[in-house]
Amino acid sequence: MGFGELFILAVGLAMDAFAVAVCKGLALKKIGAGKALLVGLWFGGFQGLMPFIGYLLGTGFEDKIKAIDHWVAFILLGLIGLNMIREACSGEEEEADACLDVKSMFLLAVATSIDALAVGITFAFLKVNIGMAVSTIGVITLILSAAGVYIGHIFGEKYKAKAEIAGGIILILIGLKILLEHLGIL
Repeated sequence: MGFGELFILAVGLAMDAFAVAVCKGLALKKIGAGKALLVGLWFGGFQGLMPFIGYLLGTGFEDKIKAIDHWVAFILLGLIGLNMIREACSGEEEEADACLDVKSMFLLAVATSIDALAVGITFAFLKVNIGMAVSTIGVITLILSAAGVYIGHIFGEKYKAKAEIAGGIILILIGLKILLEHLGIL
């Protein structure tokens, strides 16, 4: 996986965190660089940590499923992408909450990075440079989440669902690309 693909994957993974950051920005009465950076650090930190944990888990059973690793990557990325699209299209409104305390942010950071854990498992099969991958995913998520706080404060709910749909489509397309490359079609 080259840097371009990794960058696109990072953007796709960051969309859940971006959407929640938009909600935070919407709920905050007053924002500043400190609050935006705090949200970005929570989400970026967990989005970087979870693929690393997934990678460690994946390397533990990589040799047992080597023959079907491309299918595993395709299915995991496809399911994560479809779930992101389903959530965006469900019409369920998330409660805008201005709380930035440790408990709230920890729960949100874990919830928005579970998909990154699954992606980390696929990294073990794809022989990805895990240091570059987790750094890229973490930094991209930090930047997009911090920007999301400002965007939410200015524009509100307008872009949240579109961001989640775009993220889901990106993950599905990357999974499809992995499968097609392994099958020799690309």
